[in-house]
Amino acid sequence: MTSQHLPGLAGARLWAAARFPYLASGIFATQVTAAPGAESVAVDEQWRLRADPDLAGQWTAAEFGSVLVHHVCHLLRAHAERARALGIRPEDAPQWTRAADAEINDDLVPAGLDLPGGPVLPHHLGADPGGLAEQYFRPGYAAAAGGDGDCGSGADGQPRPGESPAGDDQPDGDGGLPGWQADLLRRQVAAEILRHGREAGTVPAGLARWAQQTLAPVVNWRTLLAAELRRAVADRAGAADYSYRRPSRRAAAVGDVVLPALRRPVPDVAVVCDTSGSMTSELLAMTLAEVEGLLRSLGVIRQLRVLACDAAAGPAQRVSSARQIELVGGGGTDMGAGIAAAAGLRPRPAITVVLTDGFTPWPAQPPKGMRVVIALLGDRSPDAPAWARAVRVPTAA
Repeated sequence: MTSQHLPGLAGARLWAAARFPYLASGIFATQVTAAPGAESVAVDEQWRLRADPDLAGQWTAAEFGSVLVHHVCHLLRAHAERARALGIRPEDAPQWTRAADAEINDDLVPAGLDLPGGPVLPHHLGADPGGLAEQYFRPGYAAAAGGDGDCGSGADGQPRPGESPAGDDQPDGDGGLPGWQADLLRRQVAAEILRHGREAGTVPAGLARWAQQTLAPVVNWRTLLAAELRRAVADRAGAADYSYRRPSRRAAAVGDVVLPALRRPVPDVAVVCDTSGSMTSELLAMTLAEVEGLLRSLGVIRQLRVLACDAAAGPAQRVSSARQIELVGGGGTDMGAGIAAAAGLRPRPAITVVLTDGFTPWPAQPPKGMRVVIALLGDRSPDAPAWARAVRVPTAA
């Protein structure tokens, strides 16, 4: 049964996106379906939310929208993954969920979250505000508040009967998000939270801290990569030449003589993404996240072309968002084929960025007329060729 059978879903989404605009990408990316008789609203780790239509029909748009925001925050804050890291047992899962609920509600209830019933807050658990679920969690502790119900495996990491892995072959298009897409979505929401905090007003302090920690580098590789890219872009953008396409402003002083004007080209950038079998889903997520960063930072979005490459390069994709990229492949590895394909594009890119784990043969000589910057993803990446500029990107980043 699809989301069309859920009363008030459209209004709930609009309320949630208007009240918490920095969470809108996560709200609309969550796949919502009706689950008659479930008597709950629950989310899994693949960003699939199932709601009982009889229950949802009792709520106002603000209440249903608040429930959507609450469950999206479970996914953004990776509560299921954190529960597994803490060794949460099935018998302790309800108390962990209450602790995770308190972490979310502590931030968002003061910001306008209007959950039905009595949302659990830190003081209900005998704790001070401003903490994390790990600090609020006490095995066997009976909370005064009942919490926000069974929020699903996306909150406590305990699989539920009938849950299926993410995939496009699920009924009603309910395939969920694979891990790398979920990671990319978290990064996107984190960036929107920080941007909203700078430009459009205030964001709850705990959510802002989460966003900062999500995007903050563990090591300084992003600074190094940005420096290499700025150098490459500056070299290309600083190359001025004369062009007759636009007459010189001095032409009026010399009568009938046509004078050329100086032209400063905008660098064209291509990105080659390694999609070979040695690339893990984590590395692919990092690849997509870095392409998104390039789109935002280089200021050459319209010129960016992306090629997926394993043993051979796929067709170039023009993108304005990393979520538009289709990374297909999984066979052998030859980044030389990707570099050659980039060099064969018309117009030829001035700069090609290669995102790879490094387990590939490289060309013996650099391509003519094109600068290559290589981001080596992973902790065990072999060295890049001496003719390229290389930056190491550790897995922990």
